[in-house]
Amino acid sequence: MDSSVGGPLLWPAGEPWPHCEDVHLHVDTGFRQSPTEVRLDRALQYRRRPDLESTLTPEEEALKERNAAWLAERLEAGLPAPAECPVPMLPVAQLFLRDISLLQPPGQADLLQILWCPYEHDPDYKPATALFWRSAAEVGDVLVRPPAPYEADYPGYVPEPCLLAPELVTEYPNSLDLSPELQEILEDWDRWQAGGAGLDYSYAVYPREFYDTHLGDAPGWKVGGWPPWGRTDPYPRYCTVCEAQMVPLLTIASFEWDGDEGWVPQEDQANAARSHYAGQSPAQPTAVEVGSTDNMQIYVCPTSPEHPHTDLIQ
Repeated sequence: MDSSVGGPLLWPAGEPWPHCEDVHLHVDTGFRQSPTEVRLDRALQYRRRPDLESTLTPEEEALKERNAAWLAERLEAGLPAPAECPVPMLPVAQLFLRDISLLQPPGQADLLQILWCPYEHDPDYKPATALFWRSAAEVGDVLVRPPAPYEADYPGYVPEPCLLAPELVTEYPNSLDLSPELQEILEDWDRWQAGGAGLDYSYAVYPREFYDTHLGDAPGWKVGGWPPWGRTDPYPRYCTVCEAQMVPLLTIASFEWDGDEGWVPQEDQANAARSHYAGQSPAQPTAVEVGSTDNMQIYVCPTSPEHPHTDLIQ
């Protein structure tokens, strides 16, 4: 298997699949679809054109029929309402150390797996997350068909399966993480000009915007790096076990970049500024949306990654 978003996971067949047993906010949003239905609808949207009628492939039709049969069996069995029973969690990310050297796994682990519950939870209205570190070599038989949740709160909580192409980048702290003295320097247009940065004159009124757009905290999914502050001011987070200050592990982003500026990869720059049919923007290959198209950042203890993690919407 490879590093990926949305599964499948290298999950041991003999290990119980994680379920969320928290209290779920079951609000009638009018959205009631299983993860399979969400992805089938996306498949139709991805192929949609103004002059063509989209149809499912034979494989997708078979998947749709299996999903309908599964839902019917559940209803006939009189199983509890989805929000009233433990909910199977969905794969979010699988990261191998061989692909992402910035991971600092505990012991002999070389694989990180992250899952979440596709329901919002109090008090922050976000999916509950679960982390698992393991050694890939110790996984024997792999679970082929893991349990799936009956439905998801929103389509954005159902990641679209895709492989990763990790790239090492250099970023600088968000301007909110800098001292007042450095923030004042960033506001000085004359300093930017004297430094030979060659900035577009549109940044003259607010040169700090250039720093935040092109240099500070890279957008998109990333391991490590600097937090994308904005919804709140920076504040430290501490491990509940050893009280060490926690560090960012993974940013789960709604978009890989904002607009067509800043951190757009070279191979995507030609398409970044174009209009796109539903779901086909290269800035959102995972189809994930957290919060109000925000980021979910997962923090871990630097002393022991096995200590309880925490997460934050920004």
